[in-house]
Amino acid sequence: MLTEQEMLEIAEKFLRKMEETSDLELMLYPDEYVIRKPYGNIYRFDSVKHIETGEFKYHIVGSAPFLVEKEKRRVVTFSTANTLESQLPDYENGTMIPSLHTYWYPDEDRYSHK
Repeated sequence: MLTEQEMLEIAEKFLRKMEETSDLELMLYPDEYVIRKPYGNIYRFDSVKHIETGEFKYHIVGSAPFLVEKEKRRVVTFSTANTLESQLPDYENGTMIPSLHTYWYPDEDRYSHK
């Protein structure tokens, strides 16, 4: 089972992975924005410029929150099509419909639908 620090390290590693295909510098929102669940932590992120200035023009469209699972050591990406609150019940009861990039395995640096 991952510790708080290990989950944070995976979240930061995930941001670095996303930066590989972008010209933006990404940043996690401060700790008070982390949603802690028994199964892992949900992180929010945006561009460094948006978080530091609060100016909407620097907000990244499509910066959906993601979950770092404590036991499975993977990242679960959520959709921007719906609110996190509407997606969590589907995740929690196992009915979330995954896409090809729903799960990211940091130890293997690969995406999967399962």
